This record gives sequence, structure tokens and C-alpha cells, in this order.
Amino acid sequence: MRKWPLAFVAICALLVSACGFRPLYGQLGANPGAQRIFASIYVEPIDLERVGYELRNSLIDLLEASSTPRGAIYHLAVSVKEKREGAVLQNQLVGGVNETTIARYNYTLIAQYKLTDAKGATVTSGSASTLSAYNVVTSPYATQVAQQDARKRASDDIAQRIRLDLGVYFAQRQPGVK
Repeated sequence: MRKWPLAFVAICALLVSACGFRPLYGQLGANPGAQRIFASIYVEPIDLERVGYELRNSLIDLLEASSTPRGAIYHLAVSVKEKREGAVLQNQLVGGVNETTIARYNYTLIAQYKLTDAKGATVTSGSASTLSAYNVVTSPYATQVAQQDARKRASDDIAQRIRLDLGVYFAQRQPGVK
């Protein structure tokens, strides 16, 4: 009776391998995997103070990219815009007066990226955006920490999206992939 689960797993593994599935970040034969290509990318410094710094570090970590331009085959330039909008209003009665305050903010981060080769020619470009939110609480310190956390989550998400876009781009350019 215990052999059935093992046989089922083996059959599923055979079916997946027969359908042409191949991992996006893996390596097949003589074709370089995406990770080898990612390591040849230099991520240029990004403006917008803390968010740009967080996004650049996330991209360097995810791509295992070079932090110096020496020897890089590709250069990744990213520009970002951020937007903060009040999302939830809260009514309070203060001293007999009804006051409305913002209780939650939506934080939107929008990135435009361009990958260029060593000669400066554009290889690919695109954009990515994400939304993160945080609550406003009575403690200004806690609100500031929540805002910083929202920015960090947004920059990590943008880095993941850019990595995925670049991975798909390079996977489509490998010989034998349609």
C-alpha cells in the first residue's frame, strides 16, 4: 500500500519532464542559465534616497549581480517614482469637534528600467509597479517604522518583478526556445 504514493510521484515526475518544462533559472546543456547572465549585470545607483538604495541592494542580491561596473557585460539603469495616498479616513470626536484623520496610506512604487549592453545599446526595457500599505497609529515612531517597512516591501517586490522580466527575456533568447 505504501508503494502507491512513491509510484504516483515517479509518474508525475516523468510527465513533467516529458512536457518540455524547464526551470527559468536553471542551466541546460551548453546554454548558460539565467544566473550566469544575471551575474554579468551591473546595477547602477538609483535615485530617490532610501527607496533607491533599498531597490538597488535588492536587485544586486537577487541577481547576484556585480556592485562595480568593472567587467560587466550589461548595465541596468532604474528610475523610480513613489506615491503616497490616504486610503482610510477615521472620524474622531475631539473636544466636541468632529475631526477626520487619515488612518491608512497606500504606498505605490513605480520603476522604469533599461538594460543596456557594453556599447550602450538598449537590450530590453520595461516597467514595474507595486502597492504596499501601512497604518497610521498614535505613535509617530511606529508610523514611521511602518512606512519604512512598506517602502522595503515595495522595493523587494519591484526587484523580484524586474528579475522575472529579465529572466523571461533571456530565456526567450536562448537557442531552441520559442
